[in-house]
Parts: sequence; C-alpha cells; structure tokens
Amino acid sequence: MKKLSAESATHLPNGIVSSASKAKPLHVVSKADYKSWLKKQNKAAQNWLANMNYQPGGLAMATLPGAKGDVAGAIVSYDELSVWSISGLPMSLPGGSYAIANQNDFTPAQLSDLCLGWSMGAYQFTRYKKAKKLPANLVAPKKMDAAKLSATAQAIYLIRDMVNTPAEDMGPENLGMIATNMARQHGGRIKITVGDQLLAQNYPLIHTVGRAGPQEPRLIDLTWGNPKHKKLVLVGKGVCFDTGGLDIKNDANMLIMKKDMGGAAHALGLAHMIMQLNLPVNLRVMIAAVENSIASNAFRPLDIIKSRQGMTVEIGNTDAEGRLVMADCLWEGSQAKPDMMIDFSTLTGAARVALGPELPALFSNDDALLVDAIRFGRDNDDPMWPMPLWKNYRTMLDSKIADINNSSNSSFAGCITAALFLQEFVLPGTPWIHLDLYAWNANDRAGRPQGGEAMTIRGLFSLLQARFKHG
Repeated sequence: MKKLSAESATHLPNGIVSSASKAKPLHVVSKADYKSWLKKQNKAAQNWLANMNYQPGGLAMATLPGAKGDVAGAIVSYDELSVWSISGLPMSLPGGSYAIANQNDFTPAQLSDLCLGWSMGAYQFTRYKKAKKLPANLVAPKKMDAAKLSATAQAIYLIRDMVNTPAEDMGPENLGMIATNMARQHGGRIKITVGDQLLAQNYPLIHTVGRAGPQEPRLIDLTWGNPKHKKLVLVGKGVCFDTGGLDIKNDANMLIMKKDMGGAAHALGLAHMIMQLNLPVNLRVMIAAVENSIASNAFRPLDIIKSRQGMTVEIGNTDAEGRLVMADCLWEGSQAKPDMMIDFSTLTGAARVALGPELPALFSNDDALLVDAIRFGRDNDDPMWPMPLWKNYRTMLDSKIADINNSSNSSFAGCITAALFLQEFVLPGTPWIHLDLYAWNANDRAGRPQGGEAMTIRGLFSLLQARFKHG
C-alpha cells in the first residue's frame, strides 16, 4: 500500500493531469442538449454517430473519428449530471489524454465532481497483480477545487486499498502503522494500547474479542487539531478478520470477512480529509483493531464481560463482536462531551437485507443531525438511508443475568437492535451518528470496481464543513 506523503497533497489524483499537449476533446452532454450539440458537429461525426445508432443518455459513450481514421475525441451523454457521469471512461476509452470540451457548461463544483468520478474510475488494486491496462487521463479544468479533489481521492483510494488488502497484510499491527503514518504526516498525536495493557487501562471488551487473534488486540487513538476548537470523535470498527469466533460463520459468510475492518478504514479516510484540508476541529479517532479468531482462549457464548462503561454484557453470540469492541470506544469517546461523534462499522447482515449493498444504514439520536446527513449525502451522490432507534426493541437485548446481551433474542430488526446496543454506550446528550455500511462493491459499476469501497465520507465531510467551519 502506498504511503501518503506531505508531497502528495499538492499532486493531482490518479487519472488527472495538469496538462497534455495532444489532449482529445471529451464532450459531456446532457440527453436534453444532445440534438443541439449534434448540429454543431461536422458531417463526419454526425454520420458516424448515426451509423452507430448512438442513443443519448444513460451514460452512453462513443468515440469520434479523425480524418485519418484515428480517434479524434469522444462523447458521453447523461440523463442527470452526477459524480459518476464520466467515471466509466478511464478504463473504456482508448489510452491517452482527454479534456472536457464544454467546461463552460459546468460550475467549478460540478467540474470537481467530474474529475473525482474520473479518478475513482481510474482506480485499480495492484498490490498483488499488475494492471492489465493503464487508464486514460483527464486534463484538470482550471476552475475547480484541486485541494479538495486531491484529499477526497486520496481518502477513497486509502479506504479501497485497506479493505481490498487480505488480513495477512492488514492485521491490527498494520492498522496501527497506517494510523501512525497518518498522524506523523499531519502533525497529529498517536497512542496505541496493546494486548494486556487494554485490561490495565480498562478496555475489557476490546481485549476479550481480540485475545485469541494471531496479533494482539489494540486500541488506536489518534488526536489532531486545536483543543480550543469544537470536538469531533470518529470511531471505527477494526475487525481485521472475522471467523465468527466459536459461533463460527459458514464458508460463504466468512469469504470476504477481510473487509470487516471497513469501518476503521472509513474513520481513517475521513480523518485524512479533515486533516489534509485543515478543517477547524479538535479531532479524535478511535479504532478497536482485533481479529475475531478461534483458539483455546477465545471468548465463549454466555460469557459475561464487564465493559468500560460498567455494564455487564452477556455474550449471546460471538459473531456479534463488532458492537463489543465499539462499545468501549464509544463510551470513552463520549466522555469529553464532543460536539459530534460518528461511528463506522460493517456491523450487520440485517442492514444489507433491509437496504442492499449500496445504501448504508444511518442512525442518529439527533433528528436535525440525521436530516443534515441525509441532505449532504444526497447532494454529494453519497447516499445514506435513515433507520430508527426504535426504543421498544431494546427489550430484545435483555439478559436475565447481565445488564445487556450482545445479541437479540429475535430474528427481527437486527440492524436496529445492534444500533440500540451501541446507544447504551453513548453518553446521553452526545450528538451521535452510527453508520452500518457494506464497504464493498459486489459487482463492477462505473467508477466503482468490485471490491472495497468508500461510502458516506464525501457527504459527511460536507456536513462537517457546514457544522464546523468556524471552529
């Protein structure tokens, strides 16, 4: 995995170049404007598109012919403009460089989004296998926010790389090293509590889940920013591989559990954007990094563990481990009464049954915060879907011999009961967002190759900009 450097902050992201001597024109045209655009083209282009039976809209792309039978340019036609409108082109166009021919049709923000989509479409995971094809390049428009584009693309690539990397190379130690490098890059501070130190410092749930793993469990605690600014806490689930523990998963459900640290990757990705763009916040990032493994010292069904908060937790299912490690982090993170706390986790299959792989489930104890998060997600083509913290379901987590059970006694409302479990460890009065996401593309789509995926961070960063712009 490429290490982020201070120098990289000034570089345009992958697939985007500052200039090219022979860049071909790329026409980005709405379906509604296609006929008027076509009338302005030469006869050869008109005949070419007619003979191809080119149908505008739906992100349809076609190359345009040159006088010598070469590729002179390309057109893509969209129904509604979005960050994905040209994201499929880097790997589908012939190689070389292209420049948006009709830049004056778009605002600087729209141009930035088009460039970001292009860079996302240029992504390839090449740690273990060489790329089959180099992506085409796009010349950066003059009117766009290059700094935000760079920081956002870096964060997305970081998340994708981390989630795609197998557990052999992305264990708790590796998560710690990535966070340490990030803290050094941005002038932050890092503290990592490892192994039995977790018990000494009262993080028993993190220790319990991770004690059977091949690498010792750890709490990664990164801080950055001006202590006088408003407080923001990010919490990430860092289960680097999840066998399910003694309540072992079947082979199909275990297959892609390298991605169970996707919440940690998202917390670090959003943190990178915050620090790179110098958002005026007092930031704390907390990641519980563990493997949920099977060994003679693995925790067992019906064990009872006392949490950092003091509540006793009965283990109804060892495969409901993510909420356990996050509970200690959430309780500690909310003690300083932050102005906002956001947690990321690949927490439940129930959220995917309800919403599928593309829509993260969004929970919040603050209605105004919930509405704002949805709005900024929608505005950034980075959706999240509201789900209720339905308090009547709290009884599904009751235990006869402990304060709470980590697993519901019902097959219903699994993502809601998981969120209700986490809420028990959030200090009342803390504005809190919980995101239950997939962090994975099940299939290839334009700009979104199969594998690890960044979700919600673009929308959330816009939310944070609006809420914390004055420090």
